[in-house]
Amino acid sequence: MSFKDKFKNFFYLEEEEEEMQEKRQPAPAQQPRPEPPRQADQDWRQKERRKPAPARPQEGANVVSLQSIKKSSKMILSEPRVYAEAQDIAEHLKNKRTVVVNLQRIDHGSGTRIIDFLSGTVYALGGDITRIGQDIFLCVPENVELSGEISEFLYDEFE
Repeated sequence: MSFKDKFKNFFYLEEEEEEMQEKRQPAPAQQPRPEPPRQADQDWRQKERRKPAPARPQEGANVVSLQSIKKSSKMILSEPRVYAEAQDIAEHLKNKRTVVVNLQRIDHGSGTRIIDFLSGTVYALGGDITRIGQDIFLCVPENVELSGEISEFLYDEFE
């Protein structure tokens, strides 16, 4: 924008402000404005607007807690065959899904690495990991609570 345009705009704004001031001044022949409502009246009207409509009790209506209405949970069954599949299992845990991991089809060294990786993932997410069978582990996110125990003598007999 050139200096000339800026100069014109500057003066145009001044003319516009003068016109606005002239409009604000009431002409002597005009009728007086009605009195604005008192503050107490305005406060009362605002309070009335804010009040929620009273709830009408319905016959036979059931009250349901919002916490009981949850998205359906999923349990994922996983049988990794390579270490790279541990990341997919971790994604399921991040999405708050329970995962049962069966390590019977993978060599012992890779299975140990997978469990180490999943233990770190579960710890970071605040969940839990539990051995539920020989080479079978249950990984749960924070929104799932584990209770009870599976005795170890059952799967020690098969080793």
